Amino acid sequence: MSASARPVAPAASVTSGGRSMRVELTVNGAPVVAEVEPRTLLVHFLREVLGLTGTHIGCDTSNCGACTVHLDGKPVKSCTVLAVQVSGRQVRTVEGLEIGGKLSPVQEAFVEAHGLQCGFCTPGMMMTATELLSRNPNPSEPEVRDAIRGNLCRCTGYVNIVKAIQLAGAKIRSAAPSSGGKA
Repeated sequence: MSASARPVAPAASVTSGGRSMRVELTVNGAPVVAEVEPRTLLVHFLREVLGLTGTHIGCDTSNCGACTVHLDGKPVKSCTVLAVQVSGRQVRTVEGLEIGGKLSPVQEAFVEAHGLQCGFCTPGMMMTATELLSRNPNPSEPEVRDAIRGNLCRCTGYVNIVKAIQLAGAKIRSAAPSSGGKA
């Protein structure tokens, strides 16, 4: 289990005197069990119960994408999903992108290509980029821009974000083993 993946004991809860529900899920590869109010949003569960504050709360209206996480491998805006809806499922946050204690190619590329300024949108951008590159490790600029259209950045003109995602794709491609023409 990585340092960022921490199981939560059943005693961890988000309640205000009302009824609570048990959720069991996997977060960044670690099993998690907790009691939550049925109305608890996934973004609040991740931040307040699990302490995974890399998932940002930006707009609470699903417009900005700062809260994007992977749910069963697909990017979702965690401000639109209830914690109880993810019971039995896999959630991956920006903290779960690291590989063996090192930054992922996407994280490295955002640093190297200056794909961030204030950094507020960066976790959501990275989660969206990671999923895009898992499907298409060599996206064109229009494909990158289409993929990140649900993630807003208020600081940049997106140019370096696009460059960072394409650089990450190049890193992924160069790290992939080649078949050498063998079947």
